[in-house]
Amino acid sequence: MNQLTLPTVILGGGFTGLFTALHLCHQRYPHPVILIDQKERFVFKPLLYELLSGEMTINQVCPRYDQLLNCSSVTFIQDTVQAIDLHQRQVELDSGLRYTYSNLVLALGSDISYFEIEGAKDNSLPLRNSEDVMALEKHLRNCLQRASQTEDLQQRRALLTVAVIGAGPAGIEMAATLADLLPHWYIKLGGDSQDIRIVILNRSQEILKGDVNGRLRETARKALQDRTIPVELELGVLVGTIHPNQVEYKRQDDVKTLKAATIIWTAGNRIHPLIKSLPISEENRDRAGRVWVTSTLQLPEFPTVFAGGDCAALGADPLPATAQVAYQQGSAIAHNLKALTEGNNPKPAKVFLRGTLLKLGLGESAANLFDRIEIAGRLGHIIRQGTYLELLPTPVHNFKATTEWLTDQLFDRYSHSMSQQRRSPQALRLIGGVAASFILASSGLLVWRATQPTHFNQTWQSTGLPTLLDRLLPSLKQPPN
Repeated sequence: MNQLTLPTVILGGGFTGLFTALHLCHQRYPHPVILIDQKERFVFKPLLYELLSGEMTINQVCPRYDQLLNCSSVTFIQDTVQAIDLHQRQVELDSGLRYTYSNLVLALGSDISYFEIEGAKDNSLPLRNSEDVMALEKHLRNCLQRASQTEDLQQRRALLTVAVIGAGPAGIEMAATLADLLPHWYIKLGGDSQDIRIVILNRSQEILKGDVNGRLRETARKALQDRTIPVELELGVLVGTIHPNQVEYKRQDDVKTLKAATIIWTAGNRIHPLIKSLPISEENRDRAGRVWVTSTLQLPEFPTVFAGGDCAALGADPLPATAQVAYQQGSAIAHNLKALTEGNNPKPAKVFLRGTLLKLGLGESAANLFDRIEIAGRLGHIIRQGTYLELLPTPVHNFKATTEWLTDQLFDRYSHSMSQQRRSPQALRLIGGVAASFILASSGLLVWRATQPTHFNQTWQSTGLPTLLDRLLPSLKQPPN
């Protein structure tokens, strides 16, 4: 195979990798593209809490790659990468397959860091994919069942206690979700929801410290206390050992033990082992070991290689490890790959941060829009869901998921809850109109319609959104009484 027909190989099917492949497909990239990931499903990590709670389905949160990559020029390989040889331009897989590439895209993401805490890996539960969600749900339901049947008070307390390690966004969103969800499950079993405890343990004295969501800190603190079961905060503590049913931690010199049948780890990430093993000099890595990339997202020592997402570092002011950053980098990498095939120079990647989003319980979220406007509660929930649904891969999947979710939220759930509170139909229509307008304004529909009018019209009609919007948008002209 000559150099002109060698494939572009993408390692990792997260936001950066998948969106690189999708953009290459849409741009009619002339080279074959191979996307390699060890899982059969894409994982929309910000919405895994909705999958756990049943607010969204697995096909919405974790669609299959073979359904998303409906493109003849892109081949999906479900396999695990064994080795990367940057000098020979080869990638070796566990299955024995070996690919020589013309260009390589590193989008492997990060790995879980347990900070060498004894028992953390073996005795805590992570939440990184759909399998983790199913395992956690099964474990939690089993604990609730056992708690509803035991007569041993100490055992019941442990079964009904959940320890969440880490108070970053993942820990806050997990604790807030469970503080609303578990009481709902336990009451169905005849239990007393007030017996449930959700405890966050964190090394820092602050929640969301050093995180892009820091502006939402006070909103998050208040929301944790306003849940069905108020969330307890153990801040400024050092976790020492994690046993199968208890956590040992220290506050200054005082050693304490928290008995908990469920221990969830959200405390941190580390560089992917394959990225760590690459023959890249120390001066081209940051303190965490991530590879430095140029403004065009290329490796300085290997310009045929691009990198984005959690495994790449760019500039003195690092970008947050969020979905909106990763998918924009995927788009930039695709455009630069296409430019190289046309004999043009790659352009610097431009990433725009539209704000931050935080799930704060069932049906409640906080949205910090462009660091200027904060919206919390139910409307914040609609904005968070709508914004994430807009990021779902491919327009068809995006629109169908948005239609299903928005219809359910606005017309089924809200109409019932608001009727109980005697809210006016005009208020419901106004909220619906604002939410739909926000989602549409941020999704780039006008660009798509201008560039591909026939495809746009066919897809637009097939989603059912025209009917939905006929019901939503007129509400903007009907203010509440």
